[in-house]
Amino acid sequence: MPRYVIDEAALRRNLEILKSVSDRTGAKILLAQKAFSCAAVYPLCARHLAGTTASSLFEAKHGREFFGGETHVFAPAFAPGEMDELLGVVDHIVFNSPRQLALYGAAARARGVSPGLRVNPEVSVAATPAYDPCRPGSRLGATRAAVDAWSARHPAMDIDGLHFHCLCEQGLDELRRVLAGFEAKFGDMLPGLRWVNFGGGHHITRAGYDLEGLAGLILGFRRRHPGMEVYLEPGEAVALDAGTLESRVLEIQPPGEDGVSNAILDASAACHMPDVLEMPYTPRVTGASPGAAGPFAYRFGGPTCLAGDEIGTYSFPAPLKEGDTVAFEDMAIYSMVKNNTFNGVNLPDIAIRREDGTVDTWRTFGYADFAARV
Repeated sequence: MPRYVIDEAALRRNLEILKSVSDRTGAKILLAQKAFSCAAVYPLCARHLAGTTASSLFEAKHGREFFGGETHVFAPAFAPGEMDELLGVVDHIVFNSPRQLALYGAAARARGVSPGLRVNPEVSVAATPAYDPCRPGSRLGATRAAVDAWSARHPAMDIDGLHFHCLCEQGLDELRRVLAGFEAKFGDMLPGLRWVNFGGGHHITRAGYDLEGLAGLILGFRRRHPGMEVYLEPGEAVALDAGTLESRVLEIQPPGEDGVSNAILDASAACHMPDVLEMPYTPRVTGASPGAAGPFAYRFGGPTCLAGDEIGTYSFPAPLKEGDTVAFEDMAIYSMVKNNTFNGVNLPDIAIRREDGTVDTWRTFGYADFAARV
């Protein structure tokens, strides 16, 4: 304890939904590893998805080695010393600006890697500014003005495709708005291209997502642009609600002036689920209600010395006791890929709950992992 537990049955359910979209529309769906990178279940994922996307050399190598299929990469800028190795492991490379394309596009083409350009449709739909790639002053993607300014002074750009990514945990209505803005600003650049990548942030596997509408949107785009290959690269949708973080109650302090007891866990928001503090948000807990309205209320905090290492306040129908297990839900995403060893706090085990109900511990960590990082 603590441990991340990936639910194989829930993961398969998500993958089958994504595969159904691919089968119906011909679109290729990739796993965005920035949200979920777990080689233990990559063979299952690879049977349903076309490949992976990466934002660094290491992510690209991880996808190529453990997943297979197509390997795509995008970064705001690429390091010159890594380019040769990177081009040896990827199939598509998306540049963030015309200048990056000019620096490395010919080398990519010479290595048989399909080059593309990320564009910014300037359609803001993400609710949180930190997660909005289209906010004013964004460093992500070239605006039409930037593309035109470059094109006025340089030869025509040699690209195979365009990429846009504007969504964050969002549905079809937001995608419709973004796609309309993309076609309005960049539609004249599409003739002669081979592919368009609709990016990530699509909550396709969320309950109530309009799958019929998504299929119609993709098919409509492909009818308007015959021969165009469409990619989507969700991360969260692959492993949404497909994992928990199980933790143990170490100590329960007496109620404070607000009537709420501090419960110290062996799981940390700062170390094991950083998005809780960065988004910020309060994760769901199995068997509990958010807030202090119930009969037994606890403020969950981690074992670090950071005063702000607080996860949230929860109410339970019965009192907790030291040694009890607390399970945080939807913890397969943006957890393992972002965790750290602040204060020397150990990393959680990684376990897989198989479809027959057995739980296999796939990875454990210890002092050597902490020492190697510092």
